[in-house]
Amino acid sequence: MKKEILATSVVLGLAALALQARCKPLETVKYVELKKYLGTWFEIAAFPQVFEKDCSCTSATYGLAEDGSLIVKNRCIKDGNLKVKEGRAFVTDHTNAKLNVEFFWPFRSKYWIIDLAKDYSYAVVGHPDRNHLWILSRRPTLDEQTYNELVVRAADKGFDVRNLVKTEQIADVSGI
Repeated sequence: MKKEILATSVVLGLAALALQARCKPLETVKYVELKKYLGTWFEIAAFPQVFEKDCSCTSATYGLAEDGSLIVKNRCIKDGNLKVKEGRAFVTDHTNAKLNVEFFWPFRSKYWIIDLAKDYSYAVVGHPDRNHLWILSRRPTLDEQTYNELVVRAADKGFDVRNLVKTEQIADVSGI
């Protein structure tokens, strides 16, 4: 019973932090070295999105295009089949932390890097409306302590982390 009360208190506290922080503009990391950001990222947790419904083993691989934009290749397993969607990402500011991602022309979505490990082993990506959030890792798993710290920091930035859903990562499909 005490554990349930404590867990409920923590969740309510995080929700209160999120509501308070939503009034502030979303801050990104100070700078992203794009060459270090390239490569594969595994989705550890995310706010549910229609385009990822029923997906597992979700990952995104970033490469540099000749025009300076980023090639984005999203992969997941859905209904036992590999699904791949390719798009482009365009840097929108001098920090390289704010990008616009396009999978269906002419529609673009904001992709802001709001937390990033010094060694680029994990990243947290969100949208300034705070309705989209992804916790990413270079490996299919992320230790629980780091994950919990990222969740708290996302709540501090105004995200309602009660909406986070962990992604099942049972296979690495990034090379397929």
